[in-house]
Amino acid sequence: MYQYTDFDKHFVRQRAAQFRDQLERNLAGKLGDEEFRPLRLQNGWYVQRHAPMLRVAVPYGELSSRQVRQLARIAREYDRGYAHFTTRQNVQYNWIPLVKSADVMDLLAEVNMHGIQTSGNCIRNITADAMVGVAEDEIIDARPYCEVIRQWSTLHPEFAFLPRKFKIAVSGAKEDRAATYWHDIGLHLVKNDAGEVGFKVLVGGGMGRTPVIGTEINAFVPWQQILVYIEAIVRVYNRYGRRDNMYKARIKILVKAEGQKFFDQVNEEFDNILTRDVDGAAHLIPQAEFDRVNAGFHNPASVQAHTASGNGLPLDASDTDKVQFAKWQERNVRGHKIAGYKCVTLSVKRPGQAPGDATDTQMDAIADIADQFSASEVRVTHDQNVLLPWVREEDLFAVWKAAKAASFAAPNIGLLSDMIACPGGDFCALANARSIPIANELIERYQDLDELYDIGEIDLHISGCINSCGHHHSGHIGILGVDKDGTEWYQITLGGSDGSDHAPTSVAGKVIGPSFSADEVTDVIEAVVETYRAQRAASEKFVDTVKRIGLDPFKTAANAVRRTTAKAA
Repeated sequence: MYQYTDFDKHFVRQRAAQFRDQLERNLAGKLGDEEFRPLRLQNGWYVQRHAPMLRVAVPYGELSSRQVRQLARIAREYDRGYAHFTTRQNVQYNWIPLVKSADVMDLLAEVNMHGIQTSGNCIRNITADAMVGVAEDEIIDARPYCEVIRQWSTLHPEFAFLPRKFKIAVSGAKEDRAATYWHDIGLHLVKNDAGEVGFKVLVGGGMGRTPVIGTEINAFVPWQQILVYIEAIVRVYNRYGRRDNMYKARIKILVKAEGQKFFDQVNEEFDNILTRDVDGAAHLIPQAEFDRVNAGFHNPASVQAHTASGNGLPLDASDTDKVQFAKWQERNVRGHKIAGYKCVTLSVKRPGQAPGDATDTQMDAIADIADQFSASEVRVTHDQNVLLPWVREEDLFAVWKAAKAASFAAPNIGLLSDMIACPGGDFCALANARSIPIANELIERYQDLDELYDIGEIDLHISGCINSCGHHHSGHIGILGVDKDGTEWYQITLGGSDGSDHAPTSVAGKVIGPSFSADEVTDVIEAVVETYRAQRAASEKFVDTVKRIGLDPFKTAANAVRRTTAKAA
């Protein structure tokens, strides 16, 4: 993991002290709420439906066990005993009183954490593949590049007040597990024919009211020049992006409207910055600076390549343990770039608990498991789970036992019950409908593992409103909450992709008809799934069946649920 320098630590603690001063002046009536609002937002503090919400930055998803324990402490002492892992690898709290917010910022600063630029119209948290640095299919480790971009973009004076929020995702692997095509800027680390490292750059992706897939703007930008190229993109966006309508202010709208003209202006700006670089003003990345940052991402000292002697399954293991452990290995364990190691996902999806939520006790358990089995490091995944990146193959059975004891061993990764969901109307003031009750009902419905395994891989994503925090557009099955005269209804989309299923690019799902009432949603999803099971070819995945047979059979099945419900009423 990247180790904060003395400067980094001082910067974060000074930022926390500055926020405390701002908060105290606001509470004393010396700083009005409107003046305080942008200041708290710049530190990750929202005011939601019932209480303040804090978003904590987790750059490229990487956390130490010490940081996880501090997050657990905050949940226990300042919130209602839990926190929420988000799709952009952040951590959120929903119930911290604003009067206690400065105390929380001090606790975060103690472990080199903060909420800087997790909100506001600025460059947000830099995200990456959760298996960055350890993935079996990795071409180039993206972490040092992510960290350089994070440091460059933090409090960048030119980009503090953009037309709208701005998100960057980076991938260095063959499989796009960072959903790069759905970001304002998506970066793919590549090598050219000469073996030189650079970036394929995508621009203009995004969800929300107008889902748009990012477009390639440059096939190869040398890594030393990537900050300059990002600067050129954001500068053109800052210059021409709309500020008169927040719903049309994202860069995707500008790219869609201007097309090649936007690309030409970015490349012209890029060339101008490099041409004017007579005094070293252009933000080229020096090799020495890259080496300094990269040194923080060496493998932990305890990690040594070796030939594994097995998976730790004892000879006297019960038949039940053997079966359950085998299923868990199949779904929750992935390959590793270092011989003798595996990547292990702890499932944060269970009945009665919102997807992505973890209690203080569960977070402490995650930290304990990481200390014992994963070099004291974990990752927050795009799918709202937790990944252990440094597990010895010989320890897999012991990890499974520990995960099972802490309720993280559900062997459902990539299956229907491993869904993504935003907090929805239970917490968010923007939401039109609740997400959590729908998610919980579906998780309860699909608990039979044999059935889940027969259905196979399905990404199900739920959003409580069109802002798409639950990424419903990219789900193989997407559920969107909509409002009809003050009543909660849900729109269903099929065939979306975030790029992680080896599709050439991401795809936006298509709506299969009018919206459904909350009482109908689970039955509709069941009808869609059963249609797939009846129509699929041998070994065909859900999303491939949708592509092959089209939407009509699924529409028919969904509408049959509506008619049945109407008759019953």
